[in-house]
Amino acid sequence: MSVSVKDVAALAQVSVGTVSNVLNRPGKVSAATVQRVQAAIDELGFVRNDAARQLRAGRSRSIGLVVLDVGNPFFTDVARGAERRAAESDLSILLGNSDDDESRETGYLDLFEEQRVQGVLITPVHDVSARLVRLRSRGIPAVLVDRPSDSGEFSSVAVDDVAGGYLAVRHLLDTGRRRIAFVGGPLTTRQVTDRLAGARRAIGENPDASLDVIETTALTVLEGRAAGERLRGREPGDRPDAVFAANDLLAVGVLQALVMLGSISVPDDVAIIGYDDIDFASAAVVPLSSIRQPSELIGRRAVDLLLAAVDGADSAQQIVFQPELIVRSSTRAR
Repeated sequence: MSVSVKDVAALAQVSVGTVSNVLNRPGKVSAATVQRVQAAIDELGFVRNDAARQLRAGRSRSIGLVVLDVGNPFFTDVARGAERRAAESDLSILLGNSDDDESRETGYLDLFEEQRVQGVLITPVHDVSARLVRLRSRGIPAVLVDRPSDSGEFSSVAVDDVAGGYLAVRHLLDTGRRRIAFVGGPLTTRQVTDRLAGARRAIGENPDASLDVIETTALTVLEGRAAGERLRGREPGDRPDAVFAANDLLAVGVLQALVMLGSISVPDDVAIIGYDDIDFASAAVVPLSSIRQPSELIGRRAVDLLLAAVDGADSAQQIVFQPELIVRSSTRAR
């Protein structure tokens, strides 16, 4: 049988309102009364019903977060940063993995609306502007994560991926490479197309350089390995002398296919650079150069923008971080 606030009040010989103050506003109650109520709580084993309290308040103490792929350490780090920042405001994170699937994304947005979350952080699969406008009309603001708001209608936290793609390929060119392959996809993913655009910009500055685009169906190690096997199967003269992978998971897969499953030397035969600078990059059999994103900071700042919107901020804010080139053994100069 569950224990109610009334039971606690009866045992402590105080009013129900006093018990409520002890639970929610202890500063309004004398220390002696707090001690007596707490003793009654401990004796009865009372557990407060936060769900009911939040329902009465019309809003939960949670933030919804929808990411593209929870298996990607980049998004894990973003979620960690968001969780730590939310905890500082006594909020929790409800994590949803869309798995790059529009129907799953819609399902999580429906769930978060039903849960009356404080707000939603989302890396969208597709254009969800209309859905986010509906959420906002219900008092649930949204912030785009790892994706700029093209219309400026919503606050966003992102990294300049065009600049990141440029940095990666500019670095490869500076090490003497000229036949470069871009491995990434699907090309409907905004981050991938932006990184490819930056790569093309760098190639455009060097008339003697070429860019071969190898599209993948996902940003995973397995897809990277499949792309690497395709490259390994080419005649040596037809192979690129460098690979820019759209993320580190792809880069690790390419590295496995070339070095561990083949006899191609990295970086002597083929240099490889990834994107995100996840922990696996530095721990790879050949430590991978990468383009670093401030993943945890992205999560923290996204929560900051969301809390500002919850508090009634009038205008949307766009935060864009600049990526950083991290050079390791996989792109050593010839």
